[in-house]
Amino acid sequence: MLAIRLIERKRDGGRIDPGEWRALLGAYVAGHVPDYQMAAFLMAVFLRGLDREETAALTDAMLRSGGALDLHGISAPRIDKHSTGGVGDKVSLVLAPLAASMGIVVPMISGRGLGHTGGTLDKLDAIPGFRSDLSLAAAREQLKRIGCVLLGQSGEIAPVDRKLYALRDATATVEAIPLIAASIMSKKLAEGLTGLVLDVKRGSGSFLTSLERGLELADTMVAIGAAHDCPVVALITAMDRPLGRACGNALEMEEAIHALRGEGPPDLMEVTYALGVEMLLLVGAAANPADARRMLEGSVSSGRALETFGRIIEAQGGDPRVLENPVSLPQADEVEVFRARRNGVVTRIEPRRIGRAIVELGGGRRAIEDAIDPAVGFVIPVKPGDSVTEGEPLASVFARNADGIDRAMAALSEAITIGDAGTLTPLITHRVTADGVTAL
Repeated sequence: MLAIRLIERKRDGGRIDPGEWRALLGAYVAGHVPDYQMAAFLMAVFLRGLDREETAALTDAMLRSGGALDLHGISAPRIDKHSTGGVGDKVSLVLAPLAASMGIVVPMISGRGLGHTGGTLDKLDAIPGFRSDLSLAAAREQLKRIGCVLLGQSGEIAPVDRKLYALRDATATVEAIPLIAASIMSKKLAEGLTGLVLDVKRGSGSFLTSLERGLELADTMVAIGAAHDCPVVALITAMDRPLGRACGNALEMEEAIHALRGEGPPDLMEVTYALGVEMLLLVGAAANPADARRMLEGSVSSGRALETFGRIIEAQGGDPRVLENPVSLPQADEVEVFRARRNGVVTRIEPRRIGRAIVELGGGRRAIEDAIDPAVGFVIPVKPGDSVTEGEPLASVFARNADGIDRAMAALSEAITIGDAGTLTPLITHRVTADGVTAL
């Protein structure tokens, strides 16, 4: 009866008390509340929202539903980074080893694809043999040895979030700010962090398309962090076009490897370095942003960041030779080039349509239990504002068969628009801390 009573109350705009959150989530994890009732409750939250106290209580209940990563005794600063999700967003794959190469301990717990967006774990799965299902004890030992672990959310950490994460994806309730904030922060607070950097996406390819909603989410998570003595800095970044060139799990992994070699696309590196600067400033490793940027660029150019990634891959069962020869990543059976149909300027590359097309190709999930094809996706080297000529290659399509090629080409025809003028919107626009919002 508890679930029905709370569904009715939230449906009618009422509040849920902290004890009721703990009871509801505990019953759900134990199997006493079925998915269909929790789905109804999530929809009520999506439609009615939660206030700050409810969001804090939900976060605490999710955090307390499992264990935590015990990092006491590790004296180095412990900083993680999280993105709210986008298309082509492989920043975590670059930034985690880069930050670890700078002496920061990075206990990164990541998720799988959600909706039209890709997931870091799915990209890591493209590396032959790589395992993200480590125990907390194994993760702790790796952090002591290497300074970084790329971990999936096991049953030990916020187990209720693992169930809710998948259910939100299947019930169109992903975009609710309180659910996003509680999901992210419950996992991050379980990592024993001394600081957290957030990449909050805005634009048509993000879950929260408007600047106002992105700032609201950032402010909510900064406040949750402050309440738990974990300083949080958030950057608002553009997701009105794909980030980088590659979109799709194995393709993005290959691009991340090139980025760690110093060959990454400018927009990917700009976001990566901006977030890395915030990490270094949080731990006091640099006197100012310019010094921090030079330190990060030096780690990439010297090869330290790439070497650290190789150590992480090997420690987690993967083949580090993939860094030398990315062709060992899964390869598509069919490849085709998409060309411009007229002279003009690229006015739009719609990331949400690109992300949905990857799902249609088999590179994402329609249902929780779906397996994915890591090899499919797109490489799109052009950006809005670029001048193109008729017949010029705009993108490459990677698919499992000819039918996939046809569907992908149709999707690109919808996603890429050529007109007479176009501009590229700013990549990073705002910085949010406990002191407020700064326009950049």
